Amino acid sequence: MIALRRFSSRDADFESRLAALLDSGSVWDESVDRVATAILADVKSRGDAAVLEYTRRFDRLDAASVAALELSRDLLRQSLDSLPAPQREALEEAARRIRDFHERQILLSWSFADTEETMLGQKVTPLDRVGLYVPGGKAAYPSSVLMNAIPAKVAGVEEIIMVVPTPGGERNPLVLAAAALTGVDRVLTIGGAQAIGALAYGTDTVPRVDKIVGPGNAYVAAAKRRVFGVVGIDMVAGPSEILIICDGGTDPDWVAMDLFSQAEHDEMAQSILLCPDGAYIDRVCASLEKLLPDMPRKDVIHAALENRGALIEVQDLDEACAIANRIAPEHLELSLEEADAWVEKIRHAGAIFIGPYSSESLGDYCAGPNHVLPTSGSARFSSPLGVYDFQKRSSLIRVTARASKTLASVASTLARGEGLHAHAASAEYRLK
Repeated sequence: MIALRRFSSRDADFESRLAALLDSGSVWDESVDRVATAILADVKSRGDAAVLEYTRRFDRLDAASVAALELSRDLLRQSLDSLPAPQREALEEAARRIRDFHERQILLSWSFADTEETMLGQKVTPLDRVGLYVPGGKAAYPSSVLMNAIPAKVAGVEEIIMVVPTPGGERNPLVLAAAALTGVDRVLTIGGAQAIGALAYGTDTVPRVDKIVGPGNAYVAAAKRRVFGVVGIDMVAGPSEILIICDGGTDPDWVAMDLFSQAEHDEMAQSILLCPDGAYIDRVCASLEKLLPDMPRKDVIHAALENRGALIEVQDLDEACAIANRIAPEHLELSLEEADAWVEKIRHAGAIFIGPYSSESLGDYCAGPNHVLPTSGSARFSSPLGVYDFQKRSSLIRVTARASKTLASVASTLARGEGLHAHAASAEYRLK
């Protein structure tokens, strides 16, 4: 039996139970942060030597140099060419759809002339070099290569350095094939906080990057959080989440499996169902119990559902949408008969899956939009990874002699009001 939380929005203690469900404090472990911080400091100080030491310790790989841990482009191409036809076709189709979506996100430079003969504008340029972290070994995610490398390439990033741990020398051919397919420039078989440190600070072998993207374990997440400011990062992602709003019309087996789809990531993943029909929630409970024994990762799913899962009965769909906006989930499924009518009610979600046939799993792999999404309620203020994360903007300002007379007067007045007299004088000199 799954000891899954079940409660109602009508319960007197609903607010406190919802707050406890959403409390992410237990997700972040201070001891993990301390270890990651120490590794980063060591890599910053000793460079390649520290990376090699941690690779031996954690990945059981003994190499003479970090350069020896780099995979050749020929090897990456061989991995792609040797894939079974169905895998290669699926990888290529997913890549095509992801590229097609992201090509519509490109930011463009622009400028205009205002009434004072001043040219103002914005220049958009891609980042020079990006580091892509990909989990390795048995828990390998070629989809993450596609979702991170493709928007970077679409943006025009000159160089992508991919790091992927290969514990015990175990390489995932799909991951390497995805690197070849997307045009990743270099692949190094290093991982953990030491790989994040190498990318952030640079070593004799690993060039310093401008931004680090990609998922990882708790140590990787802690290291990314620590190096932010030295380099950019995509986000500090917490455990995966799914929230399903259902009106009771969807096959309960579908809903149960969608809840499993995120719960199987790890024991701290979160799966929540909001539904106004208590009898339907009973049917979902029965489906969960029926389907779980056949899941290869049933122990992980079971733990996740008991740790952070919930089935919540709401008064109506309006209340369900209001609660969803408070939660601001990573993935939101509107498993509703008239789903389109409810999209406008949703303000905060990483990705919205509209209708019973729009399973979250399609978004993870091949629908097209990015699967790197804000978690832990951060969808209230942040967005999915996209091309815009690999572009930066510079403001353009050109002032004529005549325009400077008007603007200098305004700037001088404001600068003196702030007590910044050199600012004022700098503007006033143009009037002489």
